[in-house]
Amino acid sequence: MQLLHGKMNIDFMSKRKIALAASLLLIVLSIASLAKNGLNFGIDFTGGYLIEVGYPNDADIESIRNALASNNFKDAQVQNFGTSKDVLIRIAPSSDTNKATISDKVLATLKQDSDQKIEMRRVEYVGPQVGAELRDQGGMAMLVALFFILVYVSLRFQFKSAVSSILALIHDVIITVGFFSIFQLDFDLSVLAAVLAIIGYSLNDTVVVLDRIRETFRNVRKTEPADIINLSINQTLSRTLMTSFTTLIVVLALFFIGGEVIHGFAAALIIGIVVGTYSSVYVASSALLTMDIKKQDFLVQSKEEIIDDRP
Repeated sequence: MQLLHGKMNIDFMSKRKIALAASLLLIVLSIASLAKNGLNFGIDFTGGYLIEVGYPNDADIESIRNALASNNFKDAQVQNFGTSKDVLIRIAPSSDTNKATISDKVLATLKQDSDQKIEMRRVEYVGPQVGAELRDQGGMAMLVALFFILVYVSLRFQFKSAVSSILALIHDVIITVGFFSIFQLDFDLSVLAAVLAIIGYSLNDTVVVLDRIRETFRNVRKTEPADIINLSINQTLSRTLMTSFTTLIVVLALFFIGGEVIHGFAAALIIGIVVGTYSSVYVASSALLTMDIKKQDFLVQSKEEIIDDRP
């Protein structure tokens, strides 16, 4: 930490190689997990039945799986839902499954296997065709969002700044989605909505930092690019941290007390906020240094200079 132009300056750029190595490691792990394990798509995308039941005491997950498997529900997925007393059961759709009676059959099977008083909480059904359409349309929505953001930053900044902001966005999306792949968390429509929100949040944060870097390059003379970027980040640091901190408080409240229905949504936002704040400081700014950013890249060419350049 040092003083630069009379202001406190944290030397972020001196650690950019360490940050780059950490980012590359996370990206490689995320891509490897996506290639090997894929995403654990929720019922919104895969289609099927979602049944939630409640037990008065702790539920034996393995016993529930065996009971369902012995009653023609061999591919049923069983997991705790929030607490050890709540159980979530996913059953893939099939031609011999009756939508009207499947919940009764599952409940009867569970009651045969347990002496506890089991409560049926909810039953949801999504057809496989609808699930596939939602998955395809959700992916298209993300691509369209990224395309228009590419157009926006291309008009908003000069080439090097536009490239750095896009790299930061790609970094954030890959790591957030990779987190869900590595830990095999449910990836449903609410999580997809969170990823789209992360794209907007991260872009806003990056634009603020890049705007300040551009203005500082224009106003500060005879200073190294790394020092100018450090100064710019420090000038926006309080704003960045306060925005991230206040947003994170709300999202943490949703995560811990908002209920399991929005658990994935809140988890995605938590990862996105942390990674998005980090990428604004290190990924976007470090990319500018890697591309050898200079003062001339931010200078506005006057009309007289344009006329003089004509043949």
